[in-house]
Amino acid sequence: MRLLLVEDNVALADELCASLKRQGYAPDWLADGRDALIQGAVEPYDLVILDLGLPGLSGLDVLRQWRRDGLDLPVLILTARTSWSERIDGLKAGADDYLCKPFHPEELLLRIQALLRRSHGQSNSSQLHVHGITLDEACQCAMLDGQRVELTAAEFALLRYFMLHPGQLLSKSHLQEHLYDGETEPDSNVVEVHVSHLRRKLGRECIETRRGQGYLFGGLPA
Repeated sequence: MRLLLVEDNVALADELCASLKRQGYAPDWLADGRDALIQGAVEPYDLVILDLGLPGLSGLDVLRQWRRDGLDLPVLILTARTSWSERIDGLKAGADDYLCKPFHPEELLLRIQALLRRSHGQSNSSQLHVHGITLDEACQCAMLDGQRVELTAAEFALLRYFMLHPGQLLSKSHLQEHLYDGETEPDSNVVEVHVSHLRRKLGRECIETRRGQGYLFGGLPA
């Protein structure tokens, strides 16, 4: 899942990017509200973590403009402002969640997981359950027929994306856009390789290839 982190505290941003990468996310980092306004509207992000006190343009103004323009991706506000009025302003502007600094990194990760699941119609639990496969994001492993299936970091990230989009036809380019940050140039066959590995571990029937179109996880909905 590709995330946009908008935070002008360099030390905090570095820490959060490292933590997000360990959890299988692909974060891009920006420190200026004006840059965030443009990049958030044109890049295919799955979620935004947005500070309010930004140089150039405030986080609230960025969020208001995104919502006026019809951008409906999940936005989690991350800020040192703790008053009730400011929280209300953020929610009225279109925020989906609000986390005050200082915070525990695990709480941020759990809120991100919950927002992504809700935005894709999944139950808000500690695990994803789709088509007989269970994905535990805490241990980054899968369960199939009662057996634990170990996954590499790349396999985990790809399987999580598939499980949040069951029955959807996903092209290779779409998957690459959502699994890698803006600085990474993946190999042209990287998606095929990881799909092959997942099929070997979870069964060939779990991911269908539509030649010239892309992949379906779990097949079409009934």
